[in-house]
Amino acid sequence: MEAIYFDARFIRLDRHDGISRFSTELVKALVHKAPVVCIIHDLRQLDFLPQGIEYLVLNHPQSLSEFFIARKLNKVGAKRVFSPMQLMGSVGRKYKLILTLHDLIYYRHRKPPQDLNFLIRGIWRAYHLSYQPQRWLLNRADAIVTVSETTRTLIQRHHLTKRPVTVVYNAPDKVVSATRTSAPADRKLIYIGSFMPYKNVETLIRAVGMLSDFELHLLSKITPVRKAQLQELAINSHAKVVFHNGVSDEEYRNLLDGAFALVTASKDEGFGIPLVEAMQSGTPVVVSDLGIFREVAGDAGIFFQADSPQELASQLSSLEGELWLSKSKLGFQQAQKFDWANSAQALLDQFDSLDS
Repeated sequence: MEAIYFDARFIRLDRHDGISRFSTELVKALVHKAPVVCIIHDLRQLDFLPQGIEYLVLNHPQSLSEFFIARKLNKVGAKRVFSPMQLMGSVGRKYKLILTLHDLIYYRHRKPPQDLNFLIRGIWRAYHLSYQPQRWLLNRADAIVTVSETTRTLIQRHHLTKRPVTVVYNAPDKVVSATRTSAPADRKLIYIGSFMPYKNVETLIRAVGMLSDFELHLLSKITPVRKAQLQELAINSHAKVVFHNGVSDEEYRNLLDGAFALVTASKDEGFGIPLVEAMQSGTPVVVSDLGIFREVAGDAGIFFQADSPQELASQLSSLEGELWLSKSKLGFQQAQKFDWANSAQALLDQFDSLDS
């Protein structure tokens, strides 16, 4: 079997973002199914990869040398190359190439990731003003990977590529979780995610203010200015809100295991890993009515209109007794759908179809 040259250059050295985590976990699953050579730009990235994995050190993906990376891969005899992004250079390639488009959220929210340099941020913003650059990038590949049926539908709707599109699901870290037998006495609600406007955390706070026995825990890091804004809203809404300003993986897991529900009122989303992590713990998910959330949560989800704190409060009030237990069990079952081994096989199957 030909080795898959896996572009692992987007693995972060501090703390995973979505692309970094997707890369790391997919590689770990893929090595059990096929030979893998990881393309890195920094030897420290090996700390996040399987021990002893074969690797190739090439340029940083934001370097001008990216235009010539295909020549380097041709020279080492690469036949199958996968990148978890769509930006990888391809001029003159002599191998099968699969690129990735995770979601289309930046077409609706054009603020670029702040870890990119100033020049790249400017290009990023301009790039998302039109679908045409995306079409050009994707059509350079032999096939495209995305992480959900929702995004695959959007890719097709906007005619972004003529290439086959395969779903390689995102998945949670594998943690042994016991199914839960009853709702916790404490009515702790968990939210993890950014505090950008489209995340709509204000709706969560207003809803909790209508429920005297509920307490909202905001887990992620937050700037002092944004925290002050939300604290003022919590006081005015008479809502019990706890700001954690970041939690460790262990703290996050413990909070999930004891939570009454995970909540989000986001108006837009690319996937929804926190939903899967909550369901894996048997914690019900009460979330805004988005297509991607319906795909991820399935029948286990409880949904509400994002701009209606009243509806959210009503849904939380009704989540008692047998309904809570039913949603907990359904969520635990639904979480099993998202598995890195299955995702690795889907990628491998796509390569095999290109070779046939």
